Amino acid sequence: MSIKHVGLIGVGLMGHGIGKNILEKGYKLTVMAHRNRAPVEDLVSKGAHERNNPLAVAKESDIVILCVTGTPQIEQIVYGEYGLMGAVREGLVIADCSTAEPASTVRIAADVEAKGGHFVDTPMTRTPKEAAAGKLGLMTGGPDAVMARIRPVLECFADTIVHAGPVGSAHQLKLINNFLSICHAAVAAEAITVAAKAGVDMKALRDIVMAGGAASVMFGRLINVPLSDDDSAAQFAIRNARKDLRYYTNMTEQLPVASFLAETAHQITVMADNMGYGERFIPRLIDVMMTVNGLKK
Repeated sequence: MSIKHVGLIGVGLMGHGIGKNILEKGYKLTVMAHRNRAPVEDLVSKGAHERNNPLAVAKESDIVILCVTGTPQIEQIVYGEYGLMGAVREGLVIADCSTAEPASTVRIAADVEAKGGHFVDTPMTRTPKEAAAGKLGLMTGGPDAVMARIRPVLECFADTIVHAGPVGSAHQLKLINNFLSICHAAVAAEAITVAAKAGVDMKALRDIVMAGGAASVMFGRLINVPLSDDDSAAQFAIRNARKDLRYYTNMTEQLPVASFLAETAHQITVMADNMGYGERFIPRLIDVMMTVNGLKK
């Protein structure tokens, strides 16, 4: 059964790019109303239909893509009043592009499958720039047959698709990936702060780090803050980093695995959030570290 009509819930920074590319590839698109009207209205102007709740979106869709903050929002969308469960039927696929707790993903998938549908995890990597360009990276978790059926839709907005295994495995992989990325950012923020305190030339720091074994994509993004006060290369809110690290440590505790570095990085993001940086992008961990160390007021 081919997919012709796509639903999209979560038309924010990432969701707008996803929806734009789905429309450009010729699929019918229904989006759910969003507090940020600009991206919704842009997609509607391009041919999308707008509905007020998840149930209405799902009733006219072959696949519903979720692109929201995390597990509480997903569970509300699925189980809440006018939730997706009311429209689950044979063949309906719900693809969760959010970063979520794997245990919840597995539970939801079982409930959706009991009604004849499929719930799969398809979390993303990269930024809104790649979302707009149709070049996101996706991890997928779910049955091979289901993934093959929805792959043409996923390829509308992703140029890298890695199958992780059964339902829940992609969200596990995403949490590990984000743990690495956020910890790299925390380490880079501390290193840049030390360099500032010591009077090290920032251009020299960038050139030597990026030319050797200490190089990382995240360092390359964060060093733009002291060089040009530019945090746009990593448009990911510190509050979301805090959430993702807590999901990761919840997962490690359930395994169980000791996760010393994740706990430390999580507390750095908690501190940053408490200092008022929660909605700022992750490179602003540099400002937090400089404030704590008396280099910034």
